[in-house]
Amino acid sequence: MLSERMLKALNEQITKELFSAYFYLGIAAYFKELGFEGFATWMEAQAEEEFGHAIRIYDYVFERGGSVELEKIEKPKQDFASPLKAFEAVYLHEVGVTESIYKLVDIAEEEKDRATYQFLQWFVEEQVEEEATAKAIVDKLKIIGDNPHGLFMLDRELGARAPKFRVMLLQPTE
Repeated sequence: MLSERMLKALNEQITKELFSAYFYLGIAAYFKELGFEGFATWMEAQAEEEFGHAIRIYDYVFERGGSVELEKIEKPKQDFASPLKAFEAVYLHEVGVTESIYKLVDIAEEEKDRATYQFLQWFVEEQVEEEATAKAIVDKLKIIGDNPHGLFMLDRELGARAPKFRVMLLQPTE
């Protein structure tokens, strides 16, 4: 059974993960409007992944006998000065998500909730990857600058990451 404090914090994290999905979808729209389909595809895949994180916590809350309370999700920013600025926002967002996960881990430790502590370790590891990936793209964009050839090449590279759900929807069924 989850404590009230842990339940409240997990419910808040569900909202944060759903906002993350919305945040990435907003940036995908920004890139689509610019004609950067690869950047948009990467953001759409990231949105899908963040939704998956929310569902993972949602399911866990029910496994532990808790109830889920969904909150209002704020409107994300969809306008950026450049692809670099968009990915800098992504990196800062992921740093904030990491801090939020660490707070959950702290609560689990304080309350000696070993099951939740163990559950959260996946998210701790995931955030290391999320931050590193965003930082690597920021670094590439800093090198590329406004070079259209570099932007084209990175757009193509990032477009290789297709959202799984969309791919499933587009596959023919028998």
